Amino acid sequence: RWIKFEEKVEDGGERWSTPHVPALPLHSLFQLRTCLQKGAMLLDLDATSFKEIIDKALCEQPEEAELQPTLGERLAALLLLQPRHQPTKSLLQILAEFGLSPCRGRRHGCPTRNPAQDIAHTGHSLAHGFCFLPFFAGKAKGRSEPGAQLSKTPLKEQLRNQFKKKVPPGSEAAHVVVGEVEFLEKPFTAFIRLRHGVSLGSLAEVALPSRFLFILLGPPKMKAYHEVGRAMATLLMDELFQRVAWHAEHREDLMAGMEAFLDELIVLPPGKWDPSARIPPPSCLPSLRRRTAVNSPDQQPHGNGDMAGAGHRASPGHPHCGEELERTGRLFGGLLRDIRRKAPWYGSDFSDALHPQCLSAVLYIYLATVTNAITFGGMLGDATDNMQGVLESFLGTAFAGFIFCLFSGQPLTILSSTGPVLVFERLLFSFSQDHSLDYLEFRLWIGLWVAFFGVVLVATEASHLVRYFTRFTEEGFCALISLIFIYDSLKKMLSLADAFPINWQYRLDNVTSYSCTCNLRRLFNPILTCPTTTHLPPFLSMQSPLATLAGLSRTQCLDWGGHLLGTSCQYVPDVTLISFLLFGGTFLSCTALKRFRSSRYFPAGVRKLVSDFAVILAILAFCAIDAILGLETPKLLVPSELKPTNPARGWIVFPFGANPWWVCLVSAVPAVLVTILIFMDQQITAVILNRREYKLQKGAGFHLDLLCVSLLMVVTSVTGLPWYVSATVISLAHMESLRKESETSAPGEQPEFLGIREQRLTGLAVFILMGVSVFMAPVLKHIPMPVLYGVFLHMGVAALNSIQLLDRVRLLLVPAKHQPDLAYLRHVPLRRVHLFTVIQLLCLALLWVLKSTTAAIIFPVMV
Repeated sequence: RWIKFEEKVEDGGERWSTPHVPALPLHSLFQLRTCLQKGAMLLDLDATSFKEIIDKALCEQPEEAELQPTLGERLAALLLLQPRHQPTKSLLQILAEFGLSPCRGRRHGCPTRNPAQDIAHTGHSLAHGFCFLPFFAGKAKGRSEPGAQLSKTPLKEQLRNQFKKKVPPGSEAAHVVVGEVEFLEKPFTAFIRLRHGVSLGSLAEVALPSRFLFILLGPPKMKAYHEVGRAMATLLMDELFQRVAWHAEHREDLMAGMEAFLDELIVLPPGKWDPSARIPPPSCLPSLRRRTAVNSPDQQPHGNGDMAGAGHRASPGHPHCGEELERTGRLFGGLLRDIRRKAPWYGSDFSDALHPQCLSAVLYIYLATVTNAITFGGMLGDATDNMQGVLESFLGTAFAGFIFCLFSGQPLTILSSTGPVLVFERLLFSFSQDHSLDYLEFRLWIGLWVAFFGVVLVATEASHLVRYFTRFTEEGFCALISLIFIYDSLKKMLSLADAFPINWQYRLDNVTSYSCTCNLRRLFNPILTCPTTTHLPPFLSMQSPLATLAGLSRTQCLDWGGHLLGTSCQYVPDVTLISFLLFGGTFLSCTALKRFRSSRYFPAGVRKLVSDFAVILAILAFCAIDAILGLETPKLLVPSELKPTNPARGWIVFPFGANPWWVCLVSAVPAVLVTILIFMDQQITAVILNRREYKLQKGAGFHLDLLCVSLLMVVTSVTGLPWYVSATVISLAHMESLRKESETSAPGEQPEFLGIREQRLTGLAVFILMGVSVFMAPVLKHIPMPVLYGVFLHMGVAALNSIQLLDRVRLLLVPAKHQPDLAYLRHVPLRRVHLFTVIQLLCLALLWVLKSTTAAIIFPVMV
């Protein structure tokens, strides 16, 4: 049988082989061409049953091949016998049959198949470009043994056949019947195309309407029937030949289609490969456009690479080919066009989210956003003397993200604080302290100016400059942000060794000398041997206080002003070790479960479900491991009270009163730098998210997104909350968690990427959960931070793997003869590819050095 690729029944007759590319003898194709030239051909035949089709095919035979009436009746009776199908059985069915069947295989005393039933090679060719053909071939003797007649209605086995799930809806079947018949003296050949798809009862393995039939029966002296049938099935499986067969009006049209097939044929020399070897299906196939325009020079892939040839590696595509970035020449013209483009989709932005995959995306991105908010909130608190802290980061992320997802042009974008903004906040706070200025009021005026400049950029359609962003720029930016995520996650884990140091000098023989005691000197008289009774802690026993000191906990000792003495007081090796195990295990589990979709284990539905919920399953698994072990690993700490981190500030920042009046004017100078920072950071991320490779259907909204970010600057500045722009890595993770793939795919064929589940509900749910996280502190405190750092590492590595730069870096380490067959290597000299990669790496290193200094504020400009 064929669905895109060939499958054969193995010698044991109990299972189908793995799908493989059919390898045909060249002679069988020539024989098939002769059969189509000389045999009967009925195009647009009106028939409603298989018997009617056979009768008309027998009547339309050419004079030189016409059969005698008696032979025709015997042949019709033979064709109307019920063919034996090989159903796909589940493991439980196989085990049940193994336990109930008294004999297996072809032992003595076991029933054998009816030879008359072995002539059927039945199949199914689909309008969607697939071909499904269960294959049985054999001999029929002069007197056919009695057998069941073909049913006019589908059998229960056909209706219950789970294999139909592999067939796309709207498909139609093609049937091929080949075999040797002893009572025939000359071959009987017919190619039939029905005018309308008709159900032919129990002829096919699955119940589908049928459109094409090919019959080739003849005397045993010709031994090539089997291979001719395979050649016909392969032709019906070919998408270009299907088009020809559908629209052919004469025999010459069909022959021209076969000649076109032969023109594309590739011949393998017989002594250079094993004909019995099964060629596995390729990971990607050439599109029909490439096959039909193979000789067109403007259709050839160029140096930047064909992504199919590059292994489905998503490369930064430029959406400027559409109307999103075309200038209108009117004030706010681009913004109005964005609104008109996105308004018709607004209702579907909510209805399209009604899918289990969106639940997985919400939980995944929520935990990633919580971790990011805590990280940046803590760093902001250190940089601004807690004028902005973790609570402000939580509330700001929840409010800004919710508003952005509700009104933006690309709601799949996730807003977050970024490194350059953090550097600017640190410099601004230091400048305010040095010049005795109120930090929050100064920051308010900068935010207002930035919002004003942003609206001006929207009005003048400045976003059209995005069309000048090249692959070099996008890959450099994406690679740097991904490396920052990887570096920060590793840095956080290494810092645990300081909080929970490892005893590198531990020796098992010295275990008796390791101890830790509490020293409360201020409670004891250094001259007298007995303790003073004044201010004695209530937990100390009055009868034996010295003995009680040995039972004090670390917290009790430090609370009463004591200090710890001993060789084992500062070493907690088990916490550091288990933290690194949780970190590495979470990362590896996320990666492995994400790839589980393409695994060979379990049914496709289970694999898809596990892959969709990969990150959540990994987090739950390692949270459970941490809870079972019961060690005091660092946990996720969420603010539990709605009050400013610094008690000296309120929730509203007033524009006047604390600073001189001229500060509102001077603020425009640093605001220009922040505007450039926000514009570049926002738009580069928007370009990456709107790649053509993601197959987005609802369009982009560059101007609308920039307007939303600019207006949010006003609110966050007035309330003293952090500033937010698009977060590249988290947004890419959001996109990847919403990938849509075809529900049905032929055996051996990779599921087709259909695009991204474009909607607003996942982002809204994420930021609603962020807002109520304050009330979920009792639950969130059980999540270990190493687990979340492992998720961070997974996000960084996944984003890094999504760019072509990593492929070209690998090429630097691979000898030329072992390099993959990438499309751009066929058209660009290897030394130029290496030069391009080395320059990118040098610029990336320069950006990394720049990021690590106080000049990081100009980092987006340098990109």
